[in-house]
Amino acid sequence: MKKSLILCGLIAGVVAAPAAFAKLPAPPSTPEAKLKAAETTQKAAWQAKLDTYQLCQAQERVAAHVRDGLVASGKPVPTATPTPPCSDPGPFAFAPPEEPKPIEASGAHSPAATAASPPSSNQTSAEQNPASKQ
Repeated sequence: MKKSLILCGLIAGVVAAPAAFAKLPAPPSTPEAKLKAAETTQKAAWQAKLDTYQLCQAQERVAAHVRDGLVASGKPVPTATPTPPCSDPGPFAFAPPEEPKPIEASGAHSPAATAASPPSSNQTSAEQNPASKQ
C-alpha cells in the first residue's frame, strides 16, 4: 500500500514538473517600459564605446612603455603601425526615441484632389487612341 502511494506520488511529480517550468507570458508593454528598454539599449551601446576607448588608451600606454624600454636599452625602435586616434564617447546622455508618425500624418496616401476627382474619364479606348485598322 505504501509503495503504491509513493509510486503514484512520484508519477504525479514527474507529470506535473514540466508545468512548473513553463514560461509565463510577457507582461504587456507600457510606454514607461518601452522607454526604459530604449534607455538600457542606448546605455549598453555607450558602455561598449567607453570600453573600446579605455582599451585604446591602455594599448597606447603599453606601446609607450615598450618603446621607452627599447630606447633605454639602446635597441632599435620599430616603426609604429598607424592607428586611428582614441575617440572619447563623452558622458552618457539618453535621447528618447521619436514616436513614429501614424500613417495618416505621414502623407502615405493620395492627395485630396485625386480622391475628390478620380483620374478616369468617360471616353472609350478607341476615342482616346484613334488608330486606323489595316
